[in-house]
Amino acid sequence: MKKNILKMATLGVGFMTIFGLSSCDDNDMMMENSMEKTITFENIVAPKDFVESGSFQGTNAPVIMPGESVSVKFSAGKAQSLMFATMYGASKDWFFASKQPGIKLFDNNGNAITGDVSSEVLLWDNGTKDNITGAAQSNPIAQVAGVNASHLVKLNLSYDIMKSEFTLTLTNTSGGTANATPLSPGVWAVSNYNGSQLLNSAPFFTPNTLSNPEITDIAQMGDITKMVMKLNANTGIMTGLSPALVVVYSGNQNPIYQLGQLDSGNGLKEISQFGDFMKLQNTLKTMPNVKGVYIAGNAPVAPGSKVMTNFSYTSGDKIAYVTMFGFSNDWFYANEQNIDANTTGDLTSKTALFDSGTGVNQYPGAGNRQALFGGTPQTESIVISKIGTQYPVPAVQNVLKVTVN
Repeated sequence: MKKNILKMATLGVGFMTIFGLSSCDDNDMMMENSMEKTITFENIVAPKDFVESGSFQGTNAPVIMPGESVSVKFSAGKAQSLMFATMYGASKDWFFASKQPGIKLFDNNGNAITGDVSSEVLLWDNGTKDNITGAAQSNPIAQVAGVNASHLVKLNLSYDIMKSEFTLTLTNTSGGTANATPLSPGVWAVSNYNGSQLLNSAPFFTPNTLSNPEITDIAQMGDITKMVMKLNANTGIMTGLSPALVVVYSGNQNPIYQLGQLDSGNGLKEISQFGDFMKLQNTLKTMPNVKGVYIAGNAPVAPGSKVMTNFSYTSGDKIAYVTMFGFSNDWFYANEQNIDANTTGDLTSKTALFDSGTGVNQYPGAGNRQALFGGTPQTESIVISKIGTQYPVPAVQNVLKVTVN
């Protein structure tokens, strides 16, 4: 699955408009006796199977008794779904979970699915114990025949369209049926999406194959410890990057952005929302203190990929750069400090992640208005700021590496 990560689809319409462009420089802006360097942008983020995951349990005790409910909040975009698992407590090795890759959250028109989705829950036999004696077995995971899981567990979805956030309410409705049972603590996860496919289309288990230790512990004992550890190790925000724009300029003011000020309308919005550098490129060319504008790459930069461009400069010039945090509504990486154009080496420590303030934020890689999902951010107008700790975004040095030689 992960070998396909390099096939990341375009982040939005903006990227599609620039595929035909190649790395360019402005020869008419070059000066005599100029020098030349190469700047490289590498996407070094480690792709994880899941963008979000977690666990749930009863309110008064870990188990969820008949009549009791629990709720889980999570974010998702159009291509994503929710997987969960919890033990059918009155069994040797049965568990509730949805079909792969999880509970469907959006219809074919991209509208959020809300209300009763109990039909999405299924009851599975883990195949590791005899259902009568409890003796050890080694059978593949299969659906339990003759039991309608939707009569035992009710699932209800609500949706916050601004946040692209769902709330799943799970209710144990088995009381009074022939299959009354407590439910164990459970686990849930939303698979990462790379622009063309889910990174894990069979989360937790694969039907018709032998089980794994994590699901076996849930199915036999209601113990989620191993699964939580596995999910924690395989959950994290990832991103593609847009082609990077590099500008050579004179003076002390970065011509791309100013921290603490509103977006100037020069084209930063288009990069931060859609990865489209054309407006900013054209605007910069008209500025008297700009010596040259260069573009590294002509397509989204997937994890494990890099782009580069040469740039020309003269003594005393400075450089600035910008690239979109692709799995966001309006975020961008840029140099936080002024950089002398003659600088050589690793510039990553001079780089920070910013919010352009032009679009309402949603969970990175799980927001329906993000270009990743073909959306357009909800408009806002706040000052440009550094990204804080609202979301568990990897540190800059774990996503992007910028070097000059």
